[in-house]
Amino acid sequence: MKRILLIMTAAFAAILTKAEVKLPSFFADNMVLQQQSECNIWGWTAPSQKVTVSTSWDNQTITATASPDGRFNVRVKTPAAGGPYSITFRQGRDHVQLSNVLIGEVWLCSGQSNMEMLMKGYKAQPVEGATEELLSCNDDGLRMFYGKRSAQLEPQADIAGTWQASSTATVREFSATAYFFGKTLRKSLGVPVGLIVTAYGGSACEAWMKADWLKAFPQVQQTITAEDVGKLQQRCPTALYNGQLLPLVGYGIRGAIWYQGEDNVPRYDYYAPLMARMIQGWRDEWRQGDFPFYYCQIAPFDYTDIDWAKYNSALLREQQSKVETMVTNCRMAVLLDTGIKDVIHPRKKRQAGERLALLALSHTYEMKGLPEYATYASVEFKGDTAVVALDRSKEWVYFEHGSKSTNFEIAGSDRVFHPAEAWISRNRVYVRSSKVPHPVAVRYAFKDWVVGDLMHDGLPVSSFRTDNW
Repeated sequence: MKRILLIMTAAFAAILTKAEVKLPSFFADNMVLQQQSECNIWGWTAPSQKVTVSTSWDNQTITATASPDGRFNVRVKTPAAGGPYSITFRQGRDHVQLSNVLIGEVWLCSGQSNMEMLMKGYKAQPVEGATEELLSCNDDGLRMFYGKRSAQLEPQADIAGTWQASSTATVREFSATAYFFGKTLRKSLGVPVGLIVTAYGGSACEAWMKADWLKAFPQVQQTITAEDVGKLQQRCPTALYNGQLLPLVGYGIRGAIWYQGEDNVPRYDYYAPLMARMIQGWRDEWRQGDFPFYYCQIAPFDYTDIDWAKYNSALLREQQSKVETMVTNCRMAVLLDTGIKDVIHPRKKRQAGERLALLALSHTYEMKGLPEYATYASVEFKGDTAVVALDRSKEWVYFEHGSKSTNFEIAGSDRVFHPAEAWISRNRVYVRSSKVPHPVAVRYAFKDWVVGDLMHDGLPVSSFRTDNW
């Protein structure tokens, strides 16, 4: 806390000596506040001075007194979705008015490059369908805040960024995954949607976590220096929590979406508890209870030519699958059918965003009749055949490209896996190989690079294994 006070004192020294109001960048014109909630709004002025905050939707005025470090905080009650509205801050003769404020559904969007990837794509890595989308993306009810990259040794009080309405120019420079997520919510809910993106390409899960949370993981570097941040940047533990997450903590949100994991492939073995601790930490910081947390499983990719080729990224996908069983109000979107063998950034960002939105619509907004992801449940061995059962398979499972699949492997007690034939009958997957007369283990799509073809209700099933070898 002392470090935060020192940083804030330095950053806002000019306003601490005179009566004027300073707000974080995300409290600005065009912002979206979470509907039907008590939203925190804060800023800075001279120490111990009174600030009045007036909201046009209910003509209410709230008075707050700035603390010795100059920070003030109020909680405003928001109505059902609507707007535009205004919010006015007054301190003595000084006043600041925020205009064109909407009330709706607000989501935090975070992760590494596949969340950060703009609609215009990366060099020689386009987003599929981007041009078509840019021709029809004008929507004043979809507002987007893009936080700038900021890896920091010390906790920060603000993050650079601006709120903008969805348009051809703004969407081109905005997260494609987040955009498709927000667009789907807009279409389905019919209310304003606000998206706050704070992401950094190549970032590690550890970078988005507070130092105290990492004490449970001795594998992670515990003492961080300025040199570490300068060298490791987005991979440095705590650096993105300090620079990009902490400034946003407390902004009223409905929930969060997350697309990260590629950087953690070499450290897959503790990813599930690490990510679970991160989610718990975010929820503790926000003080909004167990808000919804939905995330993408990383897509297949051939890691052969990069430094951690010796690790099978299916092990990281397996860890990601475990997280939703460890954390309440948390679900995973599977992307096993969207990868590109030689490109770590899949073009199919529409599928990523829409599948995250599907989870939100099903589990947060409780829309009925939407498809569900099936998951591996159990296996039974009958002679030379393995019979695999799935959970959540209310309809039926099937193979995307015909009646059989070549993505299954089977092994006996020698633990040597062989390609197997697989077929489906009565919503069970049957797996067999002539080279394994007495099977004891089955794997599905458990490789770096694969195109998933086991489906349920239009959605892919995650890669899985029945062994723990």
